[in-house]
This record gives sequence, C-alpha cells and structure tokens, in this order.
Amino acid sequence: MKIAVIGSGNIGSALVTGLIREGSIAPCDIFLTDISQEALAPFASKGIHALQDNVEAVKDADVVVLCVKPYHVNDVSKEIVSSLADDTLLVSFAAGITLDQLTQLAGKKPLFRVIPNTAMAVCQSMTCIAVSTDVSTAQRKNVLNLFSLVGKAMIIDESLMNAATVMASCGTAFALRYLRAAMTAGVEIGFRPAVAEEIIAQTILGAAVLVSESGNHPETEIDKVTTPKGITIKGLNEMEHAGFSSAVMQGILAAYNVLYN
Repeated sequence: MKIAVIGSGNIGSALVTGLIREGSIAPCDIFLTDISQEALAPFASKGIHALQDNVEAVKDADVVVLCVKPYHVNDVSKEIVSSLADDTLLVSFAAGITLDQLTQLAGKKPLFRVIPNTAMAVCQSMTCIAVSTDVSTAQRKNVLNLFSLVGKAMIIDESLMNAATVMASCGTAFALRYLRAAMTAGVEIGFRPAVAEEIIAQTILGAAVLVSESGNHPETEIDKVTTPKGITIKGLNEMEHAGFSSAVMQGILAAYNVLYN
C-alpha cells in the first residue's frame, strides 16, 4: 500500500511517526510532502519519500491523506485531483470540511472525512471516520484498518463529526490540561516536576485503560477507591465544589459551539 500524506505539520507528522513506529507499512511506501525541506529532513532520514511536490507524491498512491488546514483544502485538492486514480482513497483530516464539499472538489471518488488526534504518534489515537456514498465495503475496511494501526478507529455518521472533533481531537488538550494541573499540585505537596508528571501521566493512562478494557462506567471504578470518610472522596468533593465537572462539560460545549458559528 502506497500512502501519500500531504502536509507534515503536527497532525501529518503524528500519522507518519505512528506508522513508522507500528511497522506494518514500510517507510519506502510512505510519501510525505511539505513546502519546507527542513521540516521533511527528519522523515527523509528514516527512509520516507520526503517531497515538496504534491502531484509527484500522489502518483499511483492507494491512499492520499490531506493533512492541511481547512483553508488550504480547496487549493490542494485542485492541484492533485487530476493525478488520482478513480479508486484512490482520499482522506481529509481538515476539521469542518464536509464530504459534500470534498465531493465538489474531488468528484465521485472514495472519500473519507477523518478526525484523529496527535496520539497517532504513539499509536494511541482515537480516530473517527465518516465515509462517502461512493465507498465500497472493502475500501471502508482498508481505511479502518489503516487507522487502527495508530490507535483505535471507528466509523461514525458524518452528523457526529463535529462532536468527534471536540471529544477526540480537542480532548487531548483537555486531558493534558488536567495533567498539568495535577502535576502542579504534586509539586506543591513535595514532588519534583518531572516525577509529578510521570506519576500523573501513568495514573491517567492506567485509569483510561482500566475503563476501556473492563467496559465499566467510570463511576464504577471511582466507587472502588472512595471509602467512607476517606481521602479520595474528600478530594473529589472539593473538586466538585469548585465546579470541576461543570467546567469540563461547559468547555466541551463551548468548543462544540464554535464549529457552528
């Protein structure tokens, strides 16, 4: 499978880094583009085809992934569309660009609107995928399998893509802001910053895996560690008095509403 990734910014770099780390796709089958040769240099050293020519990169590609800002999708699509085969799978990471808009730019090709997050770099992304009507079952499976290499992937209805953007993409920053806050508190109660960061990061990771693998509701796991008059319930109640859950919900809703303004 030849994969062309257009754009080596944060999200494009995360995808390519994750694919290299996972190892199922050979570096020589990955083509990455950017206007900056300097940005491409670290990837070229790993055996990836690092190019400044988008058209050259997409020739004979099985999958083309647009990792560009939404305002660049129109120009980039017009640049490459005539070089794509009819069965080339065209994937867009651009937030807010609908499948209908992609169809207007690329025509009746197998189109995918995808929302991943930067944890692709460590093969731990939560990636949500919406598909166009011109996608076959086999093509759907191919894209689902591709993004499953760099984390978990699921097909969702396009009407939920804005919600997925907030939950899965912005959600990385929301989780890391909690990590930073907990880490800062850890320093205040005695740990050096690096040690506090390691403790909190692993604790968050463990909690996430615990819920994901057990299938339990978060409150089920919370109940296991909140004893009567204990320190955990005291801490949780103080957080709630300060509006913790409300702040999280309001932040997610505020981010979601931006997509409709």
